[in-house]
Amino acid sequence: MNATPPSARSAARRCAQAVNALHSLPYFTTDLADRLAPFGVTDQSSVYMAGRASPLGAVDAPVVTALFHAFAPGFVAERVPAIWRHVSPEHAIAAREAAAGAALERLLGTDVIRSAAMAEAAELAGVAAAGCPLPGRPLHAANAALDRPEEPHIALWHAATMLREYRGDGHVAILGHAELTGVEALVIDCASEHGMPKEIVRPMRGWTETDWAAAQERLRERGLVSREGTLTARGAALRDEVERETGRLDRRPYELLGASGVGKLAERVHGWVRTAAESHAFPPPLRTFFAPDTRQWNRL
Repeated sequence: MNATPPSARSAARRCAQAVNALHSLPYFTTDLADRLAPFGVTDQSSVYMAGRASPLGAVDAPVVTALFHAFAPGFVAERVPAIWRHVSPEHAIAAREAAAGAALERLLGTDVIRSAAMAEAAELAGVAAAGCPLPGRPLHAANAALDRPEEPHIALWHAATMLREYRGDGHVAILGHAELTGVEALVIDCASEHGMPKEIVRPMRGWTETDWAAAQERLRERGLVSREGTLTARGAALRDEVERETGRLDRRPYELLGASGVGKLAERVHGWVRTAAESHAFPPPLRTFFAPDTRQWNRL
């Protein structure tokens, strides 16, 4: 039974949204692509997979498909394990840390990344990330095994990545319990008012229109979406339940910080993410998804 009060759950969700957005920055800027291009990794999806999967080692496509969950298996297989013939996981890890550092310095400014606020945020995020249990959290555990970067702004990004993967690992477990495949979960999310646009998500994750239509039909047969592709009451309830359960499994790191620590980390990271968004770090259709203003926080 979840005894965490609603206000604490809401604060933790806002903090999780903030650190996820910070983690995402190197994948939307050109910094990581620029560092992987000399190795021959130029396709944007390959750049993403090399960066995010590198802590796992030179794994094959089925492992990445299983852990990433939302990507089409064939789309992954076109890129993995071929990327490891171009760049080693060790070089990809170094590239993504350098990319994160460069992106944050450029977007936020030298004064911010060298500030006491940045050092404190890195410490708070590090405490939260280090307190996450490892069992059942493979992507989180792979990142937890890496050395903590010395520079505070890169250490903050590293901790944000650990927290993002911890939540993501739990989310995948909940989706499995709900018997939702990767494409089905995307269809439900895109049909909700909180999801990203289908026009961006579907090709980004490698699903075809045929894949998407087949998933919609399966969900319609379960009574989760209508013939028009909108969520039914049952579909909306299932999505809400998946989000609640994901948050429940994600509560541990934020409980370690306490209300004050969670609030401080969320406020600072949200502020930095909004600064990055103002410099066009995210595509326009995704800006409010990654950088909501404070009036939207109560909806997260």
